[in-house]
Amino acid sequence: MLILGGGTAGWMAAAALSAKLAGTGVSIRLVESAEIGTVGVGEATVPHIRHFNASLGFDEADFMSRTEATFKLGIEFRDWGRKGDAYIHPFAAFGREIGGVPFHHHWTRARRAGRVPADGLDAVSLPIQAARMGRFGHPSPDPSSFFSTFSYAYQFDAGLYAGYLRAYAEARGVVRTEGKVQDVSLRADGHVEAVTLESGERLVADLFVDCSGFRGLLIEGALKTGYEDWTRYLPCDRAVAVPCANDGPPAPYTRATARDAGWMWRIPLQHRAGNGHVYCSGFMDDDAAEQALLAQLDHPPQAAPRRLRFTTGKRRRQWVGNVVAIGLSAGFLEPLESTSIHLIQLGIGRLLDLFPTSADMDPLDAAEFNRLMDLEYERVRDFIILHYVATQRDDTPFWNHCRTMAIPDSLATKMELFKQRGIVTLYRDGMFLEPSWIAVYLGQNILPTHVDPRAALVSDAEIDRLIAMEAEHCRRAASSMPAHGEILSRYKVQVTA
Repeated sequence: MLILGGGTAGWMAAAALSAKLAGTGVSIRLVESAEIGTVGVGEATVPHIRHFNASLGFDEADFMSRTEATFKLGIEFRDWGRKGDAYIHPFAAFGREIGGVPFHHHWTRARRAGRVPADGLDAVSLPIQAARMGRFGHPSPDPSSFFSTFSYAYQFDAGLYAGYLRAYAEARGVVRTEGKVQDVSLRADGHVEAVTLESGERLVADLFVDCSGFRGLLIEGALKTGYEDWTRYLPCDRAVAVPCANDGPPAPYTRATARDAGWMWRIPLQHRAGNGHVYCSGFMDDDAAEQALLAQLDHPPQAAPRRLRFTTGKRRRQWVGNVVAIGLSAGFLEPLESTSIHLIQLGIGRLLDLFPTSADMDPLDAAEFNRLMDLEYERVRDFIILHYVATQRDDTPFWNHCRTMAIPDSLATKMELFKQRGIVTLYRDGMFLEPSWIAVYLGQNILPTHVDPRAALVSDAEIDRLIAMEAEHCRRAASSMPAHGEILSRYKVQVTA
């Protein structure tokens, strides 16, 4: 097997495949060039990364120390629904069922009656309260404990993570080859036969994993798979990124602040803060976007700003013949909800589930892989679009465009169900479940017109009492957690301010 490209995608694939295929006789070689830079701006993750790390046997303290990681309880969104608004999308549900009815139905009734403030939903989320207080604690393994009701992810240096994975993979037999691909040879059946490096070395393999980034050197360059462009739904097509020092102890959450023609991220690591500006070139030029980013830094930049261009969308097929695309070569959905690394993880997992049993490659395996990955990309796409279209902002041309743009039917149906009935569509595949959708709907001021009629069976006084009790429970629990920096120091991690 040949993996083309390093970075996060290539080394995640190498690490996982070398671990899971150990003893099967599969040999793995990875080709990358130190002269070709990786994107390396994806520093925030979702909780699924913990399962990936655990499946490889990583020790959390060691991993965090070597990648300058911090803990992440959610993502704060500022100015998305309206200017001045702020809410957190946590890795947890809001409240608990009352009378067999989901909590958000009761909360909506109280909100419509003016009995809870617009930001009152934050009060009934333990991870939100902890994030606001700058605190963190590991979830309890006891399902009966209130401290078992949330999850967490990491914020880390993507370059250091790739290096960490590389050491792991090479220790398990992965061979790294330095070089650039000069030519790709195809077989008579259209499969890739070999790649030839600039050095003249010719590398033959049965299976090729394309982790070559936006270029898609094999999946697109050689096989001409085609690309499904989603910029009509997700118009941002540029980003500029720059690191700076942290402004105080690192916070246990990522921040996404809406700006005139896009949004800016802030991701606190141990040794620095990652900052970036994602924007639409149709509404802002590159120089203006860079200056806007630099103007809001808390400290001087620690490196020259790095500019990126991208087209949101995905390959029409991510597995073609004997080539499987993973990471940016498979597609790109902007980093608003920290999904890039998760989509890498999903691709690796699907490949392992459908790993070829012979060099002939069963086309049914590729078809199933493509079906599943299409679903995942489309559902992540819809969730990200929701943030843009669920806005009341009309103060800039960009936000007026987002507020009024056409959206996929799949998302329109989901939104209408929630607006009318407070129902969140459930499905088997897809990373964002009911609490995530509720966080964005209610956080951006979309309240259902009607709620579950069973909610009316509980009196207003009882609902108010239960909401207040839940909020107090969350506040006390969060207050009992250690400071985020204290937790990091327990891991013998050097925390820098």
